[in-house]
Amino acid sequence: MTMGGVKVTDVTFKRGDIFYADLSPVVGSEQGGMRPVLIIQNDIGNHYSPTVIVAAITARISKPKMPTHVGILAGDGIERDSVILLEQIRTIDKQRLKDKVTHLNNAIMGKVDKAIKISLGLGKNE
Repeated sequence: MTMGGVKVTDVTFKRGDIFYADLSPVVGSEQGGMRPVLIIQNDIGNHYSPTVIVAAITARISKPKMPTHVGILAGDGIERDSVILLEQIRTIDKQRLKDKVTHLNNAIMGKVDKAIKISLGLGKNE
Protein backbone atom coordinates (compact mmCIF):
# COMPACT_ATOMS: atom_id res chain seq x y z
CA MET A 1 0.00 0.00 0.00
CA THR A 2 1.16 3.51 -0.67
CA MET A 3 0.37 6.78 1.06
CA GLY A 4 1.28 9.92 -0.84
CA GLY A 5 3.90 7.94 -2.77
CA VAL A 6 5.29 6.32 0.40
CA LYS A 7 4.60 2.70 1.35
CA VAL A 8 2.27 2.59 4.36
CA THR A 9 4.56 -0.06 5.86
CA ASP A 10 7.36 2.56 5.87
CA VAL A 11 5.28 5.05 7.87
CA THR A 12 5.01 5.00 11.65
CA PHE A 13 1.58 5.84 13.03
CA LYS A 14 1.46 7.03 16.65
CA ARG A 15 -1.39 7.84 18.98
CA GLY A 16 -1.66 11.63 18.94
CA ASP A 17 -0.64 12.02 15.28
CA ILE A 18 -2.82 14.13 13.02
CA PHE A 19 -2.99 13.09 9.36
CA TYR A 20 -5.10 14.19 6.44
CA ALA A 21 -7.48 11.38 5.51
CA ASP A 22 -10.06 10.77 2.82
CA LEU A 23 -13.20 9.88 4.78
CA SER A 24 -15.55 9.61 1.79
CA PRO A 25 -17.95 8.03 1.09
CA VAL A 26 -20.12 8.86 4.09
CA VAL A 27 -23.73 8.44 5.14
CA GLY A 28 -25.94 11.05 6.81
CA SER A 29 -24.22 13.21 9.43
CA GLU A 30 -20.82 11.50 9.27
CA GLN A 31 -17.83 13.78 8.72
CA GLY A 32 -16.44 13.21 5.25
CA GLY A 33 -14.13 14.41 2.53
CA MET A 34 -10.43 15.13 2.85
CA ARG A 35 -9.92 16.35 6.39
CA PRO A 36 -7.53 16.09 9.31
CA VAL A 37 -8.06 13.19 11.71
CA LEU A 38 -6.48 12.38 15.06
CA ILE A 39 -5.18 8.85 15.60
CA ILE A 40 -6.58 7.71 18.97
CA GLN A 41 -5.75 3.99 18.71
CA ASN A 42 -2.97 2.57 20.90
CA ASP A 43 0.50 2.27 19.37
CA ILE A 44 0.56 -1.56 19.40
CA GLY A 45 -2.59 -1.59 17.30
CA ASN A 46 -1.16 1.16 15.11
CA HIS A 47 1.91 -0.98 14.44
CA TYR A 48 0.27 -4.33 13.69
CA SER A 49 -3.19 -3.56 12.33
CA PRO A 50 -3.96 -2.51 8.73
CA THR A 51 -6.50 -0.11 10.23
CA VAL A 52 -6.39 2.78 12.71
CA ILE A 53 -9.02 4.30 14.97
CA VAL A 54 -9.38 8.03 14.38
CA ALA A 55 -11.49 11.02 15.38
CA ALA A 56 -12.53 13.59 12.80
CA ILE A 57 -11.36 17.20 13.10
CA THR A 58 -13.27 20.22 11.82
CA ALA A 59 -12.36 23.87 11.33
CA ARG A 60 -16.01 24.85 10.72
CA ILE A 61 -16.32 25.50 14.45
CA SER A 62 -13.39 27.06 16.26
CA LYS A 63 -14.51 26.49 19.86
CA PRO A 64 -15.72 23.30 21.55
CA LYS A 65 -19.52 23.20 21.83
CA MET A 66 -19.98 19.77 23.46
CA PRO A 67 -18.13 17.82 26.18
CA THR A 68 -16.93 15.46 23.44
CA HIS A 69 -15.15 18.33 21.65
CA VAL A 70 -11.51 19.31 22.20
CA GLY A 71 -10.24 22.58 20.77
CA ILE A 72 -6.82 22.89 19.15
CA LEU A 73 -5.21 26.15 18.13
CA ALA A 74 -3.38 26.92 14.91
CA GLY A 75 -0.23 27.27 17.04
CA ASP A 76 -0.54 23.59 18.02
CA GLY A 77 0.65 22.56 14.56
CA ILE A 78 -2.61 22.62 12.65
CA GLU A 79 -3.36 25.23 9.97
CA ARG A 80 -6.48 26.78 11.57
CA ASP A 81 -8.17 26.77 14.96
CA SER A 82 -10.10 23.50 14.93
CA VAL A 83 -12.12 21.10 17.05
CA ILE A 84 -11.52 17.37 17.49
CA LEU A 85 -14.91 15.64 17.36
CA LEU A 86 -14.66 12.71 19.77
CA GLU A 87 -18.27 11.75 19.00
CA GLN A 88 -17.12 11.15 15.39
CA ILE A 89 -14.83 8.14 15.98
CA ARG A 90 -14.30 5.56 13.27
CA THR A 91 -11.95 2.82 12.14
CA ILE A 92 -10.32 3.42 8.77
CA ASP A 93 -7.84 1.56 6.60
CA LYS A 94 -4.35 3.08 6.70
CA GLN A 95 -4.61 3.58 2.92
CA ARG A 96 -7.05 6.44 3.63
CA LEU A 97 -4.28 8.37 5.45
CA LYS A 98 -2.35 10.90 3.39
CA ASP A 99 0.06 13.52 4.75
CA LYS A 100 1.06 13.85 8.40
CA VAL A 101 0.19 17.26 9.85
CA THR A 102 1.53 17.23 13.42
CA HIS A 103 1.67 15.33 16.72
CA LEU A 104 -0.35 16.64 19.67
CA ASN A 105 1.24 17.23 23.07
CA ASN A 106 0.35 15.34 26.27
CA ALA A 107 -1.81 18.17 27.66
CA ILE A 108 -4.13 18.11 24.65
CA MET A 109 -4.16 14.30 24.58
CA GLY A 110 -5.24 14.34 28.24
CA LYS A 111 -8.28 16.39 27.18
CA VAL A 112 -8.85 13.93 24.33
CA ASP A 113 -8.83 11.01 26.80
CA LYS A 114 -11.48 12.72 28.96
CA ALA A 115 -13.66 13.45 25.91
CA ILE A 116 -13.37 9.81 24.75
CA LYS A 117 -14.53 8.64 28.19
CA ILE A 118 -17.55 10.91 27.93
CA SER A 119 -18.30 9.86 24.35
CA LEU A 120 -18.13 6.14 25.12
CA GLY A 121 -19.63 6.32 28.62
CA LEU A 122 -16.54 4.90 30.33
CA GLY A 123 -16.23 5.32 34.09
CA LYS A 124 -16.59 8.52 36.03
CA ASN A 125 -16.01 11.74 34.18
CA GLU A 126 -14.06 14.01 36.50
